[in-house]
Amino acid sequence: MLGTDLAEICQHQGFDVQVLDLPEFDITNAQQLGRAVDTAQAIVNCAAYTNVDGAESEPELAYRINAEALGRLGALAKQANLWVLHISTDFVFDGKLDRPYVETDEPHPISEYGRTKLDGERLLIESGCAHCIMRVEWTYGRHGQNFVTKLIPRAQTGQTLKVVDDQVGSPTATTEVAKVICKLLRLKPSGLFHFASAGYVSRYEMAKFIFETLSTDVEVVPCKTSDYVTPAARPLNSRFDCGKIKALLGESIEPWQGPLEEFLRQL
Repeated sequence: MLGTDLAEICQHQGFDVQVLDLPEFDITNAQQLGRAVDTAQAIVNCAAYTNVDGAESEPELAYRINAEALGRLGALAKQANLWVLHISTDFVFDGKLDRPYVETDEPHPISEYGRTKLDGERLLIESGCAHCIMRVEWTYGRHGQNFVTKLIPRAQTGQTLKVVDDQVGSPTATTEVAKVICKLLRLKPSGLFHFASAGYVSRYEMAKFIFETLSTDVEVVPCKTSDYVTPAARPLNSRFDCGKIKALLGESIEPWQGPLEEFLRQL
């Protein structure tokens, strides 16, 4: 999802982009990874096992993709003196904090997906390569499944929709993430950064915004995360404090409503 938008925006901004993706490229294949590093000047890793519930039954596969491959990438990048930008997630936190998360907060994942993503961060750091880690949250885009694209077909059934109102975060378009990545590619900073669109909203409030924007007549009622039994636990608080990346970029971050409205118009 992110990688496709990133490639398009990078090309528009004058970067020479080589896209490596399944089925031709497998990040867990050491030989393929080595060849990819040999031809690069900088690397952005958007590859991930992102099936949150699936990771509970496939933890080894999730670990190979989200952690082991990243450690290998970091080692290769260090040998080649390359800078790596890695995309991580709010799922490294348990969501129990009563304020937005900053980069210095101690991670505590509550799912296999979150644990493997955190392991990946740590292995990249331990590799000693020049790197930047950017955690993102609640992303949506034209390519791939996400909360928005899953929600809209459900409204067409004519049934009442129940949406959780105790998960709070920042809906963030992959196009907005991609624009920031392009800026980071020019700056090549080191360290860890949180990025999300400005402002916070619950999943329930987000759903209401979506259907009001689309002028879709559907009844949406709030419920609690505990009402749904899922294999993986979700953090209730996914709010990010993005002050660090704002200071780096020297500019404000657009509120979540604008990019989401644009995305819905495109749909």
